[in-house]
Amino acid sequence: MSEPVIKCENVYKIFGANAQKMLQDSNGNVDAKTFQENGCIVGVNNASFEVSKGEMLVVMGLSGSGKSTLLRCISRLTDATGGKIFIEGQDLLQLNNKDLINLRRNKMGMVFQSFALLPHKTVVENIAFPLQIKGIKTEDSISKAMDMVKLVGLDGRENYFPRELSGGQQQRVGIARSLAVEPDIWFLDEPFSALDPLIRKEMQDEFLRLQDKLQKTIMFITHDFDEALKLADRIAIMKDGIIEQLDTPANIVLKPATEYVRKFTEEVPREKVLLIKDVMESSKDNLGDLKVSKDEIIESVAEKILTQEKPVAVINENNEIIGSINPTKIINTVFGGRKNNN
Repeated sequence: MSEPVIKCENVYKIFGANAQKMLQDSNGNVDAKTFQENGCIVGVNNASFEVSKGEMLVVMGLSGSGKSTLLRCISRLTDATGGKIFIEGQDLLQLNNKDLINLRRNKMGMVFQSFALLPHKTVVENIAFPLQIKGIKTEDSISKAMDMVKLVGLDGRENYFPRELSGGQQQRVGIARSLAVEPDIWFLDEPFSALDPLIRKEMQDEFLRLQDKLQKTIMFITHDFDEALKLADRIAIMKDGIIEQLDTPANIVLKPATEYVRKFTEEVPREKVLLIKDVMESSKDNLGDLKVSKDEIIESVAEKILTQEKPVAVINENNEIIGSINPTKIINTVFGGRKNNN
């Protein structure tokens, strides 16, 4: 097993004049209410997790849950109050300013909710800007920026100014700019939340296409559960600075670890989220003629399965039968987790 790209061990971020002392006195058992009574706000409370190479971890929670604070600690835009953070094995909290700047310039890309484009520069100049800061020649930086323009689908608009672009197009420029430096690690903090729903869906699809091609290690912050389910390899759900559950989208929906997570997931249309492999059984007996792929989303094959009298064969990518799914299982999965059925 290769070393994780991002590793957090017992990370705390507490705001307040005597935060450090209170954390030491608490021996790691931080009670947000007690801290608040003593003039401290708990942003992140004992976060431990790893992110593997090429993985997309989506961190979600309501406003004030600590998700953006956690991201800021990992990019060291803010210093953690306690714990350890490793980036590719390097102890982030021990780096001096010079090494930290190098790490950010060469390893990390960041995209935030506000696009922060330079209004007096064109699309291609905005994208080339971080390359020029790194000392890359203008000609080379423009050439690289043009590659990024094509990658995010803005061909023909490279000489537009930000004011001439829609919100979705501006966000594409922001994404292209962060990708131009070829970061290994990509931090995105609610990058699509300012966009209207249709453009947001387009950007999510575009983002998945880019990730399929580029295989970055990503931490993506959102408060939108549908967005998390669509994008994530794994999801971390935060509440009051604590990671309540970190798991696959299927397990978050099917096996919520806490009451808070259960409430978060009870309205989720399961058939749009879960794959056949998430709910199939190992039995291969008494199968009908129909076969479905383990990687199909339930919604896309539910109707076919529900017309069958016998269990349906589930096949893998080599067309081998690896299990089965019963029509009643589909009904239970789709309707069994809703609020009025609990």
